[in-house]
Amino acid sequence: MRTIAKQSGLLLAALVGLVFTAAGQTSLFNGKDLSGWIVYGTEKWYVADGILVSESGPDAEYGYLGTEEDYKDFELTAKFKQDQDGNSGIFFRSTFEGTKVSGWQVEVAPPGNDTGGVYESYGRGWLIKPDAEKDKYLKFGEWNDIKVRVKGDRVVTWLNGKKMVDFSDEKIGQGEGQIALQIHSGGGLKISWKDIEVKEL
Repeated sequence: MRTIAKQSGLLLAALVGLVFTAAGQTSLFNGKDLSGWIVYGTEKWYVADGILVSESGPDAEYGYLGTEEDYKDFELTAKFKQDQDGNSGIFFRSTFEGTKVSGWQVEVAPPGNDTGGVYESYGRGWLIKPDAEKDKYLKFGEWNDIKVRVKGDRVVTWLNGKKMVDFSDEKIGQGEGQIALQIHSGGGLKISWKDIEVKEL
């Protein structure tokens, strides 16, 4: 009976693995360390109790945590919590020279600061902001679900299941590069992340 139960457990694990593979989801954060990521800058990135934490360091400058791999067309899902001032973001198709980033950011910010909008760093600035009434979907100090879909020149974002922006941009369509998390300059910031997964399209 014990052998049969063990075999059944192995079969179930194999089937779960097949479903995971079929779904195409890849976890970017293993819940243990920063494997698969590159730290840019002197701000703090660490793992505590299975949570990825970004926190202002003594320099209070911009900091980034970028993927080792590049991603062109993808759908990313994650959970974030703004433990203190939560000015952060998710960069896509981005490249780095130290802490200077070229690319696009899906804003993650305190209430009233356009979470879910898209900003072009060292370029055109804001490309699109969500309608002001959508700010109510942000749960400051609690876990939030964010989803970012980038395919060709089209970008769509969702916050807690609500669509925030949906637009196309030729320059974005030509972009290449990493996915990255940001912590803003200024100090006093702390943002937590978990369940960061990407599906290539």
